[in-house]
Amino acid sequence: MAAHTSVSPQEAADRLAIRELIDAYAHCADRRDAKGQMSLFTEDTRFLVFMDATAAEPTQELHGRASLAPVFDNLNSYRTTTHFNGQSTVSLDGDRATGESYCLAHHLSVGDDGGRTLMIASIRYLDEFTRQDGEWLFAERRLMVDWTETRPSTP
Repeated sequence: MAAHTSVSPQEAADRLAIRELIDAYAHCADRRDAKGQMSLFTEDTRFLVFMDATAAEPTQELHGRASLAPVFDNLNSYRTTTHFNGQSTVSLDGDRATGESYCLAHHLSVGDDGGRTLMIASIRYLDEFTRQDGEWLFAERRLMVDWTETRPSTP
């Protein structure tokens, strides 16, 4: 963790913009705005999913913004989702940055019989960001699932 004795206005603006990017991703996911979510990524982005964060190889690897549509559309299989973003760290280097952010993602399913199931996923995102035309975007996002819990849910 870096000590910030003095932060320039530009660094503060960059950090705020990156946090807003992280939060926009969660907001778009919960609102089922796949197009909005995709717009947060560079055209040549990489998106890697590790359903087991300890695995050496990703469960799924996607290249390019257009390839993200099926992943984000998959959220439509749930009645609702709520993503709570937690702590994050960011290291800035000009128009590039790296970061790690935590998220608890709640996924509510309702079966044909009306039974409700709640799946909670503890996620860490390992990100590479880039600034293009003055806007911060995800250049690479690694979705690391640390654990999940699935249980019945009452209305």
